[in-house]
Amino acid sequence: MWYNGLLDLSVWQHVLVALGLTHVTIVSVTLYLHRHSAHNSLDLHPVLKHFFRFWLWLTTAQNTKEWTAIHRKHHAMCETEEDPHSPVVRGLKKVLTEGAELYQEAATPETLERYGQRTPEDWIERKVYTPYKMLGIALMAVIDLALFGVNGIWIWAVQMMWIPFWAAGVINGIGHYFGYRNFECADNARNIVPWGLIVGGEELHNNHHTYPNSSKLSRRWYELDIGWGYIRAFQLFRLAKPKGYRPIAHQVPGKASVDVETVQAIANNRFDIMRQYRKRVLEPVLRQQKQVMEEDIKPMYRRARKLLSRETSLIKPHDQQHLESLLERNAVLRQIYDKSHELQALWRRRGLKPQDKLHALVEWCREAEESGIRYLEDFAAHLKSYALRPA
Repeated sequence: MWYNGLLDLSVWQHVLVALGLTHVTIVSVTLYLHRHSAHNSLDLHPVLKHFFRFWLWLTTAQNTKEWTAIHRKHHAMCETEEDPHSPVVRGLKKVLTEGAELYQEAATPETLERYGQRTPEDWIERKVYTPYKMLGIALMAVIDLALFGVNGIWIWAVQMMWIPFWAAGVINGIGHYFGYRNFECADNARNIVPWGLIVGGEELHNNHHTYPNSSKLSRRWYELDIGWGYIRAFQLFRLAKPKGYRPIAHQVPGKASVDVETVQAIANNRFDIMRQYRKRVLEPVLRQQKQVMEEDIKPMYRRARKLLSRETSLIKPHDQQHLESLLERNAVLRQIYDKSHELQALWRRRGLKPQDKLHALVEWCREAEESGIRYLEDFAAHLKSYALRPA
């Protein structure tokens, strides 16, 4: 019958086809728009690039320059009034329900001019994809109706809603509001779940904001980035080449001295260094100190556990007061908290010469070793083992 379309599929076949089509769109966004175009962390073969660009024209009416520029602005202005879609600033409900509208508002000529460099400007982009953005999704509607009959109506509707809901709403909204943080980056980005399957790995949003130039979004052994799996598969056929997916720092067994390379290595791997500091120093010392805390400050323990390692710019004023109150009453916690900020100053202070940074790290390690705090002493030895990974 004509109303079943050319393929005449069953109900479950229609569902599987819809999921398959939307998954191709997700892969196109995460590999082409995000990792390749916006962050230049992935090289793609011209044939694969154009397939993704054509598919996105059919299924999202999304322009490469527009998407790239808005995303780059999001990273540059994250969690400020200039951020195109921050739930911290605009509220979670607005970003979840009006994500697509926020994208359109942000697509100003000024934004495209400033952040849209190194995006396609060939004939087909200038003559077809940019001026006739709506033609693509209209063509997709015709294809869906021809192949699936009346079921093509809802399949097309799902395709049109998929990216605005999952990418613009869930990743930009929930990804900056709920979830866990592997790293204390300077914004509120969070990993929604450790298994990036539905949105191509973009669920690992804290990892991405910490290492935006990495083509691999998973960082822990239990995390899964399906987008990285596709990259590896394309790599087998020489269709993709990942760039900058692992830190250039590594540990050298037996290395027990600080040198310029040590400073460079820990600065490069600074977010993971601070995660290790939390695990190796802050948390065990806090557990130890809980045993000797006065009874009236023990209720502060649970909240302090998070605040001690929290990015300072994200601590709310009343939480800062809570933290200061605890630190004033415990000299050991004050010492390890101050030492964490002294360590971070090595890469946060601008204009320091390499030799000055080296001297500062040597002093930091010396003071840690003389602190009388075993966990701090052990961490100083841990830092000394770092070097740059051989090319």
